[in-house]
Amino acid sequence: MAGRRAARLLTALVCVGGVLTAGTGPAQAGAAGSTPVQTFEYSVGGVTMKVPTGCMFTHVIRGSGKRITYQNAGVDCGFVAALGSGFCNWRIDFSYADTDNRTYRTSRGATHAECKIDPMRNNAPQRLPRYGKACARLYVNGVQRAAQCHHITK
Repeated sequence: MAGRRAARLLTALVCVGGVLTAGTGPAQAGAAGSTPVQTFEYSVGGVTMKVPTGCMFTHVIRGSGKRITYQNAGVDCGFVAALGSGFCNWRIDFSYADTDNRTYRTSRGATHAECKIDPMRNNAPQRLPRYGKACARLYVNGVQRAAQCHHITK
């Protein structure tokens, strides 16, 4: 688990570093962004589960133009949140919208019944038909709990 978190952090730092140090040549782009998962409660089999403050939903994307070569999203929790039971009945979806904010494609992830403190999903490479944005969305028990988006521009 710690190795996976370290790998994800390293990937995020490399992506950010790549954006900051990009020079001339073929346009390569990468972005990494995180958003806090707000505290919430939900019920699983009659048991109330609580996700405390301290979890971040991170979305990493790499590619060039409308071509996405790598995409990953997941949750990392720290402090007290890392000791909790995690997220049960979770899934991560990737969606793509045009510049008018109309969603034209969604890659729905599988719903995972097991409880996991660090849910994560990779998505297949994508060739987008138009510019706009790419988003990752975290659902727990069928309710969207976090979203993080990146703009895809020329």
